[in-house]
Amino acid sequence: MRRAGLLLGVILLTLNGCAFSRGTLGEEIKTETVNSIKKGVTTRADVLAQLGAPDRLLQLNGRDLFQYYRYDAKVGSLLLILINFSRVSVKSDDLFIIINHEGIVEEVIASKRTGNLEFRFWPFGD
Repeated sequence: MRRAGLLLGVILLTLNGCAFSRGTLGEEIKTETVNSIKKGVTTRADVLAQLGAPDRLLQLNGRDLFQYYRYDAKVGSLLLILINFSRVSVKSDDLFIIINHEGIVEEVIASKRTGNLEFRFWPFGD
């Protein structure tokens, strides 16, 4: 009986596991492409030729807001028999381009944060 309990305990401990996953959504936004877009000079056609169709298009008082994004997610999980713990980290690179009534770029706002994303295995706090 004692051996059966010990064997069961060993089996339960060996059934535990860990998992790491990573996923991305969207295309990489290159710094040189963002730098080539000039306020007051670059046209809507130029933006579309360089970056393609935006991921999101919004209307702001007759202006067009093009949003391009890339999301990066990393997940670390501890898989136990009765309970599982996971920690998800998500960061994004975003590019917003505002195009005025005449089709000229009025504003460019960019952020690049996905380069600092780390796997964090422990699910409780930092």
